[in-house]
This record gives sequence, structure tokens and C-alpha cells, in this order.
Amino acid sequence: MRYELIIFDNDGVLVDSEPLSNTILAAYLTELGHPTSYEDSLRDYMGAAVHRVHDLVKERTGRLLPADFDDTLHARVFAAFERELEPVDGVTEVLEKLAGDGVPYCVASSGSHERIRVGHRKTGLSRWFEDSVIFSAQDVGRGKPAPDLFLHAAERMGVAPDRCAVVEDSPLGVRAARAAGMDVYAFTAMTPADQLPGATGYFSRMAELPGLLA
Repeated sequence: MRYELIIFDNDGVLVDSEPLSNTILAAYLTELGHPTSYEDSLRDYMGAAVHRVHDLVKERTGRLLPADFDDTLHARVFAAFERELEPVDGVTEVLEKLAGDGVPYCVASSGSHERIRVGHRKTGLSRWFEDSVIFSAQDVGRGKPAPDLFLHAAERMGVAPDRCAVVEDSPLGVRAARAAGMDVYAFTAMTPADQLPGATGYFSRMAELPGLLA
């Protein structure tokens, strides 16, 4: 394999969480007086850390979200995860192949460490990701689309950025990977390729990914 490190986004790439989390986020914002559709949430917040929600709401309305917004949102999302979350179809086989081939990999997610672990525990992916290979936007000053998180993950894993491949499914994530000087492979199961410009390659099924990385 031509890459020394594969960096996975989490939501929508490893765990099929985007429909759940964006449905809940849209409903909660609407409940608070900020009408938001599911499509609005995907467009504005998919792949982003929660601070982006605060930033955009303040920018657009001049109003602050409640002090307990993050805690309430996370509680609702985690409850949905416990009921319904599944791994992305085919991702276990990809992880098995990488591990079998001795290719290092990690996860770099806009979600909190707690969110990552809750999702991995529910979907059975915990066995593939030790704490030392889990990186969150909590670990850096700026989340995606800034390159900070991907650069942090590469540094901690001891691999130069140009030897890394990122697996992403959001426009913000693709932009962050390109800004970090990394190749990025865009998963188009939820987001069409024309909304993910600049990717190194595109794939719609996880079974296609190993061939792209080879």
C-alpha cells in the first residue's frame, strides 16, 4: 500500500450516525426557535464540531444557544445511538484487511471522545480502535474545515501528512484533508460526489475502498 497511515472520519464513515444525529439536531434547533430541516442540518453541520452550530446560529440570528445546549444534544444523540446505531456496511471488512496487512490506521472525528466511544461500543467497533488511535476535535483548537485535527493525528501517529490518506464523507472533512496536504477519498453513500469537490477519489461502497488505497 502506498500510504503509511489511513485516517478515518467517524460519523458516516465508520458508524452510520449522520441520519440519526442530524434528525435530532434539526428537531432540537427547531424546538429552540431556529427552524431547521434535516436537509439544512446536513448542509450546514455534517462533519462539523458542535461549536459550528453555536457559531452559525449566532451569526444568523444574533442569539446564543442555551448554556446546556451541548449536554442536551449529546444526551439525545447518545440515547438514539443506544437504540439504533449500526456500523457502516462493509467497514468491518475494511478494518480487518488493514489490520491483516499491517497498515496503521486511526480515527479523527469532529465528535467528542465520548461520542466516538459510545458509537464504537454500540456497533462493536471498539475492538479495532484503542484509545491511542482515537483523535477528536476536542484535542485541537479548530475543527474541520481547518486542517488542525488531521495534522494532529498524523503527528501523533508519527507519519508525514503526504503519506496519509483520509476517508471522509462531508464537504468540511474533504476541505480539511486537502488543507492538511493529504490525499482524501470521499465516501458518497450519503453525499453526492459533486458536493465533495477536490477529493483524490470517490467510492459509494466500502468494498471499493481497499482498491483505491492500494
